[in-house]
Amino acid sequence: MIEIVFLGTSASAPSIHRGLSAQVVLHKDYRFLVDCGEGTQRQILRSGLGFKRLNRILLTHGHLDHILGLGGLVSTFARWETVDRIEIYGGSWALERVGRLIHGVVLGGNEPPVQIDLIPVQPGVVLEDETFEVVAFPVVHRGPSLGYLFREKPRRPFLNAQAELLGVPKGPDRGKLVAGTPITLPNGLVIRPEDVLGPPRHGACLAHIGDAGRTEDLVDAVRGADLLVIEATYLRREADMARRFGHLTAAQAARLAQDAGVHQLVLTHISRRYRESDILDEAREVFPSAIVARDFDRFRILRREVERSGER
Repeated sequence: MIEIVFLGTSASAPSIHRGLSAQVVLHKDYRFLVDCGEGTQRQILRSGLGFKRLNRILLTHGHLDHILGLGGLVSTFARWETVDRIEIYGGSWALERVGRLIHGVVLGGNEPPVQIDLIPVQPGVVLEDETFEVVAFPVVHRGPSLGYLFREKPRRPFLNAQAELLGVPKGPDRGKLVAGTPITLPNGLVIRPEDVLGPPRHGACLAHIGDAGRTEDLVDAVRGADLLVIEATYLRREADMARRFGHLTAAQAARLAQDAGVHQLVLTHISRRYRESDILDEAREVFPSAIVARDFDRFRILRREVERSGER
């Protein structure tokens, strides 16, 4: 299972009800902060998530409404020493701006009390273990941008009935087979993993895109995701303005979700110029189950199943 908590869902500037872009993605012991707009610290506190283990930050791009909150967050980490290392991942342009913010403004050229690692990201695997991975892919916006896939790796289920039929005892031998190691039974019969493992089953997948100026090059990247999070800054009637500023309309985001065969669509980066119902109406013409995220919404993502909770 993968979870995402929306801390800020507004475009460009905060509103009364919406903070600036920030989300937390959770999977087992992992906690990732994706973007960190102004005011994110307060949103973290209001959400109840707290700061512990929130030491991996993924940036979609370097615009100020997505990174300015890092100054205060790093300052708090430095004072409270809640973590001993902060890892900030992003493209080179985003990291350059963040480096100037943190080292030039927040720290004033002084040595940080915690280790701060600015880690350049190229399209491909950013982080992985045996069962989970984070993958970056390129996004076209005003300047280099990235999207991220958070996904459980495929696994092959253990076929208990087949194992019983072959005489595989319960215990460590079954664990070896699951891990990919053949075993030899007392009668000399060699059991290979493929003898007792079923076909691979895909795990849950969350596709996250921040700001984007076009969608045609994103279809393959997010294809089949259980949940797609993406901006919907404009409505179709202002499509020319959307193109000028490198953003999407709700209809474009919905078309991407449909073309890529995603299970659920959640729209964010909402402009104060529109009513939420107008965004939903436009998106649902194309993708009927589309949702507009609100601050503190929480989504639990399983394979082909998404559950929503939060402040209504």
